[in-house]
Amino acid sequence: MIKNLAELRNMNAAGEKKTCAVACAHDAHTLEAIMTMRNEGLMNCLLVGHTDEIKKIAADHGYVVSDAEIIEAATDEEAAQICVDLVREGKAGFILKGILQTGTLLKAVVNKQTGLNTGSVISHFALVELPGYPKLLGICDSGMIPSPDLDTKKAILKNALGAMAKLGYEKPLVSALCAAEAVSPKIIETVDAAALKEASLAGELGNCYVEGPISFDLAMNPESAKVKKYESPVVGNSDILLVPSLATGNIMVKTMLQFANAQMAGAIVGAKCPIALISRSASYEEKYYSLLLCALIS
Repeated sequence: MIKNLAELRNMNAAGEKKTCAVACAHDAHTLEAIMTMRNEGLMNCLLVGHTDEIKKIAADHGYVVSDAEIIEAATDEEAAQICVDLVREGKAGFILKGILQTGTLLKAVVNKQTGLNTGSVISHFALVELPGYPKLLGICDSGMIPSPDLDTKKAILKNALGAMAKLGYEKPLVSALCAAEAVSPKIIETVDAAALKEASLAGELGNCYVEGPISFDLAMNPESAKVKKYESPVVGNSDILLVPSLATGNIMVKTMLQFANAQMAGAIVGAKCPIALISRSASYEEKYYSLLLCALIS
């Protein structure tokens, strides 16, 4: 079980080198991220996009790119489909989104005939290193699904559990977060959280333990739990925070990054391969760790 994001690099260096298919790689920010990885010997890459632009950007920034690493694509749609095909053909292990719309890439990914669908929900998984917390913290879903119902929350959690298993977490402790720890029919996320706990105890969710409903302070702070006389194995020891909505998770993660000096890696999971959707405004560290995470769980 790894306890910090820096260990992602060590795990990649020790394992099989994966190949990343980069959709619309004709972008300086995108090339910086993937070239750093390639030059460190952590992964190979296939750069899909406008060949002349890729070569020019690479030359301007001192990157040496071979013709064998570049695949021409005239349009964003073509680039997205080529990357999907590379994964389907076993020539790439995961995808990095370059300078194209997220919807364009995901449309190719979810295509029932030619995509990477598994029949499962596709969701976002964030892996956060939070100063003062003793291990890494998985947070889901903070980037894809606005208002998941109970069945969707189960699928989101299973996706996260699959990622955590590849990081060495054998039986993750999950906190199904709500505003309070009491079940109230008027607050649907508390009802869902209780149902998720029942499902975990029945073995329906795989090898994990879900506590819920539980508030953030109880999940993260043992002192708060002592005051409220709340006992659970997840208290101060959560591996995964399952949030009730995208807004909750998104605000939580961004608050941790902005004000708590946290660092994160993120991946889209649930398809046949992970996908790195890295914002142009993301820190260099976030890009670096996100690519390492995708390589490991691919």
